[in-house]
Amino acid sequence: MSPTPDPAGRPLHLVIMGVSGTGKSTIGLALHERLGWEFAEGDDFHPQANVDKMTSGRPLMDEDRWPWLKALAAWTAERDAAGTPTLLTCSALRRSYREVLTEGGAGTWFVHLSGDKGLLLDRMSARDHFMPPSLLESQLDTLEPLEADERGAVFDVANPPERIARMVLAQLDED
Repeated sequence: MSPTPDPAGRPLHLVIMGVSGTGKSTIGLALHERLGWEFAEGDDFHPQANVDKMTSGRPLMDEDRWPWLKALAAWTAERDAAGTPTLLTCSALRRSYREVLTEGGAGTWFVHLSGDKGLLLDRMSARDHFMPPSLLESQLDTLEPLEADERGAVFDVANPPERIARMVLAQLDED
């Protein structure tokens, strides 16, 4: 199944976004299995200094994020120029961050994963990841939900990953 392309014929670029613990990687892989699109894990683009900072329990600041976001946009832009649709995981917490990501391709669409704080903390505590549960609060404080003029939709992570993937594809077919 392949969603309807961007109205101008440009490739679609899905950014699977949300705070830590929402299952961005899991949903991204579920979509990748269904679509076969090129997939990138946004965390892999972080410079080691960012990883070290988060591992030590310190939240990233905007000056830490801008080069990372630009690298993600550049990755998308390369594929956009080749006509290749993509899937990318990225927290994309603020509108200004999402604006940088859309520089990679006009066909960018945000899959905003959202969920109950208790569920997210449970998930974060049960996984092996550099982002400690203690940083969830700072991410929630930073999060600016999608606005009406941004392309995308919000999906509740209380649903199973396969259901979320089906919901995303159904929403894309409607847009």
